[in-house]
Amino acid sequence: MGKEDLVPQEIIESKIFLIRGRKVMLDRDLSVLYGVTTGNLNKAVRRNWDRFPDDFLFQLTNQEVKDLIFQFGTSRWGGTRKLPYAFTENGVAMLSSILNSKRAIQVNIQIMRTFTRLREMMISHKDLARRLDNLEKKSDGQFKIFFDALRALMAPPMKPKRKITCFSLTTVPL
Repeated sequence: MGKEDLVPQEIIESKIFLIRGRKVMLDRDLSVLYGVTTGNLNKAVRRNWDRFPDDFLFQLTNQEVKDLIFQFGTSRWGGTRKLPYAFTENGVAMLSSILNSKRAIQVNIQIMRTFTRLREMMISHKDLARRLDNLEKKSDGQFKIFFDALRALMAPPMKPKRKITCFSLTTVPL
């Protein structure tokens, strides 16, 4: 994290979702990062609606909201009354033209760098997987265990399941 970073990159990465095949950030998460209310962020967007075509911004459906709630295991989605907006990378970039606070500008720079880093990682991962496939084909199955181990290392890390601690209450005879 650089000196000018206001938000750790891991936090930003955790707020990027894949919805409708696009990497997006939700209005509520962006508003927290920018230090404004979701209502004020959405008001600024509505005042500048012509800057946000469908490939920059879209509103989630009821089912998409239910899927997100299910994915995170929460019983409610923060009590929102309106369906949230999802901003694509271009939509987040456009937000920088309508939100002019110093914090919004700095956070927006960090978000753009995070999107770029994620895109570079995906390209690198695909290239590495392609090279690995080519090597495996050339080896005639001699190093199957080796290639399987490499693929396991390349797989995204699984999130550890929460550990459930059980306490046993037993009576001890005196």
